[in-house]
Amino acid sequence: MAEWLIEEGIGEHRALLVEDGDAIAAKLDWPGGLAAGLVADAKLLHYEPARCRGTALFPGGEEALVARLPAGSREGATMRLEVTRPAMAERGRFKRAQARPCGAEPRPVASLAVALGGKVVRAFPAGLWEEVWAQAWSGEATFPGGNLTISPTPALTAIDVDGALAPAQLARAAVPAIASVLRRLDLGGSIAIDFPALPDKAERRAVDAQLAAALDGWPHERTAMNGFGLVHIVARLERPSLLHRLALHRAAAAARMLLRRAGQVADPGTLLLTAHPAVVAQTSAEWLDELARRSGRNVSISQDPGLALDGGFAQALTA
Repeated sequence: MAEWLIEEGIGEHRALLVEDGDAIAAKLDWPGGLAAGLVADAKLLHYEPARCRGTALFPGGEEALVARLPAGSREGATMRLEVTRPAMAERGRFKRAQARPCGAEPRPVASLAVALGGKVVRAFPAGLWEEVWAQAWSGEATFPGGNLTISPTPALTAIDVDGALAPAQLARAAVPAIASVLRRLDLGGSIAIDFPALPDKAERRAVDAQLAAALDGWPHERTAMNGFGLVHIVARLERPSLLHRLALHRAAAAARMLLRRAGQVADPGTLLLTAHPAVVAQTSAEWLDELARRSGRNVSISQDPGLALDGGFAQALTA
């Protein structure tokens, strides 16, 4: 039976849906900013009557775009808003969070543990998070006979299917891997899958049927494959995916992974974290203090420009 397991780490909360020892889905949350589900009073900074839209400032200092504003809304007024989508980074631009007026009582964002009804654990089974993280970091996944390249773009997430098999065979072989990465990388929004071109309609229908079966139970809408091998999927977007977090905030993601590695060091002694300078710059003093509190020992950090961003490591030093 599948079960959600949650690690409430330093700077991030991680969730894995584990079944028979495998991670079949994952979610990643970086607490601190506006997130979907938050209800709070915010100040309306700007109002466009013709579009019933505006911009509001939340108590934490973050701004959000507001839709469905009632006629007669006044700039400077305080109103109750619900966040419908968090801020999203894309290559070359930044999209502010989105919100809308509501009449609900103020409420904080539900944690992953509460939202998923999962079990909080000190650590996931060995290797599971590392496997999912590596897939998101590289943006690649392999399958027998081919590979997927998963790329975030400003317009959509693109999944390219490549391999040496015959086109129809390659398309069929790719379907299980596609279904896996959609869930494991928590992809949402607009997704384009570029299969090999299949001129034969029967072959396209066969891939469509296989994809429908593989994605059964995963909420989405999907087009049929066209003659060029393109399938368009639209799924609900609740938070930045693992792919977007790791592709567009690489140093910040690597800093959080470094802290996770440090928390798993079992040997006694002072914890020394070593990482690329860009990763060190993303590792706040508050996080290091929290690591010291959780581990019950002294913590220090050093820079090594020769390391890759994801090459940071932690070790225990004895006097």
